[in-house]
Amino acid sequence: MLNLYDLTPAQLERALTEIVSPPFRIRQIEEWLHVRGADTFDSMTNLPRDLRTRLAERFAIAFPQVVEVTPPAPDGSRKYLFSLPDANRIEAVYMPMGERTSVCLSSQAGCAVGCTFCVTGFFGAGRNLTPSEILGQFFAIQREHKIAFEQTNIVFMGMGEPLLNFENVVASLDVFFRSIAPKRITLSTAGIIPGIDQLATLPRRPNLAVSINAPDRKRREEIMPITRKYPLDELMMALRRFPLEKGRDLTIEYVLLAGYNDSTADAAQLARLIRGLQCKVNAIPLNPDPKLPQWMLRPSEEAIDAFVEALVERGVRVTVRRSKGRDIAAACGQLRGKSEPLPRHKSAPVHGRHA
Repeated sequence: MLNLYDLTPAQLERALTEIVSPPFRIRQIEEWLHVRGADTFDSMTNLPRDLRTRLAERFAIAFPQVVEVTPPAPDGSRKYLFSLPDANRIEAVYMPMGERTSVCLSSQAGCAVGCTFCVTGFFGAGRNLTPSEILGQFFAIQREHKIAFEQTNIVFMGMGEPLLNFENVVASLDVFFRSIAPKRITLSTAGIIPGIDQLATLPRRPNLAVSINAPDRKRREEIMPITRKYPLDELMMALRRFPLEKGRDLTIEYVLLAGYNDSTADAAQLARLIRGLQCKVNAIPLNPDPKLPQWMLRPSEEAIDAFVEALVERGVRVTVRRSKGRDIAAACGQLRGKSEPLPRHKSAPVHGRHA
């Protein structure tokens, strides 16, 4: 049975037109789905009962099932574990941030990118999530915490690579854009160049965050193997042609690994790499995990400060992500979507400072 949440707004309207009239009823159904996140037809109380019956006979509205919610971390973050119909599991994170709330969503069950500093990738590629599985993460969290749309940020920084699930992610964006401004939605990518170019063609675009993580091609490919297919110089060209609305910037994400990419010389090289790009750098000290290679350590606070200062001295705007949810393994790079033991991790990259 067709799940209405798997349809784009345009597809939904066409599907409903076959059995729903007058047209204002379609608008009511769209609001129940795309604004209120209804998960039953019976909850659509302003629709006639016979219409609700016809809808239930022909369509489904279903979300992933919440199977576990962690107790709140000291910073208020909570991690949600969802079960999918095929027994895959995914995670999303609720992150209160003062007057605003960020919701971190997954786009795949697993991840094919395989960044060596990210636990999710060690489980393998998994599969793409459908629009209903993406939207369901958000609406489950929104419903529980009664989050107002105007106070909500959405970040596609959970499990998976959003640009390897382009069509379904864009379908979910079309729904989110109904209530949340594009500038309050951020999509994070490992640098999938064809996806970046596709994203550039959309009439409404989320913020784009791109994981660079090393200032040179050699080290970037060591810790992000997929980037051998999308070389750093070609990625930078794609970013320079990416259209930006007034007042919006690209975000360059840079995971800091102690002794590997966190020196002031690395900062100077990064500044040269992004010179002239309308962007800011988000420095992300590694979130340690016992499943990561032993050499991967979080830099000292002194090293973090020195790296940031070296960027600032070169005119780079930079923030440091003090990741929320670290206490509950819900921070950047820690989402697993599984409870079973992790397979043996891949070999750590060999580099002069670790040989």
